[in-house]
Amino acid sequence: MFTILTGSQFGDEGKGKIVDLLAENYDIVVRFQGGDNAGHTVIVGDKTYKLHLTPSGVLFGARLLIGPGVVLNPKVLMSEIESLEAEGIEANLGIDAKTSIIMPYHIALDELRERGRKEKIGTTKRGIGYAYIDKFSRDEVQMKDLTDPALLEAKLDEIGPAREKAIADLGGDPSVVRDPVLIGEYLEIGRRLASRVADVSYEINVALDAGKKVLAEGAQGAFLDVIHGTQKFVTSSFTTAGSACANLGVGPARVDSVVGIVKAYMTRVGEGPMPTELKDEVGAHLSKVGKEFGTTTGRPRRCGWFDAVLAKKSMYLNGYTEIAITKLDVLGGLDPIKICTGYELDGEVLDYPPESTVEFARCQPLYEEIGGWTEDISGAKSYQALPEAVRNYVERIEALLGVKITIVSVGPGREQTVRRG
Repeated sequence: MFTILTGSQFGDEGKGKIVDLLAENYDIVVRFQGGDNAGHTVIVGDKTYKLHLTPSGVLFGARLLIGPGVVLNPKVLMSEIESLEAEGIEANLGIDAKTSIIMPYHIALDELRERGRKEKIGTTKRGIGYAYIDKFSRDEVQMKDLTDPALLEAKLDEIGPAREKAIADLGGDPSVVRDPVLIGEYLEIGRRLASRVADVSYEINVALDAGKKVLAEGAQGAFLDVIHGTQKFVTSSFTTAGSACANLGVGPARVDSVVGIVKAYMTRVGEGPMPTELKDEVGAHLSKVGKEFGTTTGRPRRCGWFDAVLAKKSMYLNGYTEIAITKLDVLGGLDPIKICTGYELDGEVLDYPPESTVEFARCQPLYEEIGGWTEDISGAKSYQALPEAVRNYVERIEALLGVKITIVSVGPGREQTVRRG
């Protein structure tokens, strides 16, 4: 069985918790794109685990894989492995030999380029975009290169001069490209991770042949996709479900289910259009109660009402077979609750987002109202135990999206989740 799981909005939908919930039923959990610009938070009891590269299934002892579509900062990954080991958790981790490595010069270029922009993108300045540029220009350093000093030296001799010039042209220090101390740190990590180098495509396909279950975990969300997102305020990878097959080397006919994660309201980190953004007391409520701060950056997330127009597009982009809705508890105390069901653009009513980001930024939300609730739902043990107003909200979103909501999250903890048949 092969399942793909992605975020349906602007990221931060709560994918980490849902992957953690599902992972106990899977043999392999694999990350298929992005880098350490993404963060997943998993809360179990009084323990909070913040992961950026390690797949969320680590707490169940599943086989964990990082696919070749990921860009990897080895220092961040090594830090996560050591932190987990300090908690007595051993990650059964494999890293594809072709996984692109984020080098120190990628981070330097990212910082210098963002500093020089008149209109900021809101990049996390972690070198993600520049690592992907090198992947597509065929000038990448790969995971396998870190395990062999001769391979890495040859790569840097070939691509180093151009990177040094680029950094110097932006006013930076070009010595970062071939700094012997930094290179030594990377090679030491490569030595320590050498036994974890894997062929992810082969391993997944062999597992599927044997009847095992594989869960492919995406990072960010649909509207940060480099093609289908709100250009230019997007990430540098393909975040929709279809990219899992291409990035992992698994044929699309092997996909059995696609799980989408929607947050019960909208959030976005950084720049870019967001029609339902609220800059009032309701937005402040969502931010405070939802603890809306980025796992990776710590930046406050912009908050707004649920956008069903944008979510409907996500249903098409990803082909979801089921949905999990998260952070429903955060809406408690708000009455009425609003759902965006259309946009007004230049006097025209739209029921689907325009392709142009410039036009999308001018869209004004059209709302329908639904009754709120005051009850604390965080302890609910079944769907029927939820107040009628909560169920009405879930079922209205389900009707608007046309996809079954099977998982309802009513709090951050693993146990604060109810299933629907």
